[in-house]
Amino acid sequence: MNFLAHLWLTERAGLPLVGAVLGDVVRGRLEGRLPPALEASIRFHRQIDVATDRHPLSLAARARFDNGARRWSGIVLDVVHDHALALDWPEQEPLDAFAVRAARAVADPGAWQLAADRPPPDAERFAALLLSYRDGTGIDRALARIASRLRDPAPLLGHAAGWRDHLTAVREDSPRLLADLQQLVPAR
Repeated sequence: MNFLAHLWLTERAGLPLVGAVLGDVVRGRLEGRLPPALEASIRFHRQIDVATDRHPLSLAARARFDNGARRWSGIVLDVVHDHALALDWPEQEPLDAFAVRAARAVADPGAWQLAADRPPPDAERFAALLLSYRDGTGIDRALARIASRLRDPAPLLGHAAGWRDHLTAVREDSPRLLADLQQLVPAR
């Protein structure tokens, strides 16, 4: 799961949305150094990542990639799942409204200062990024951005080029995977 799915699941959990993104930024043990709700949100992000990687649907989806691509398949599938979620948006609130609201929450400068000691993303740009998951060029750009952070981006870019071949299966699997991940929502 990438940003959109993490935000959607975090909202279902009633946790601060900023933690859905900070979960990819904050490293190491939390141990009470952040406000409890923010730590719970970051921990929830980490649980989603682990559960997604171990889920039978994810394992089967990665197995559909060629042997050489399986190393990168988890990254590709995370982004494609966000595309599937954007295409089949399950909410009564339109995706546009959710993206703007979520981006404003993610752009909380106080949380970023506490947790990551760096400025937050720009809310308008982040909302545009979330909305870009609706189209294929947005997915191509997201995968290129991720690859650009790697020492050698070529392997990921090469294997990510075929992501459209997996879209039908991901769209079929996504509702069940999201439903299973919702079971991780902590009791309040």
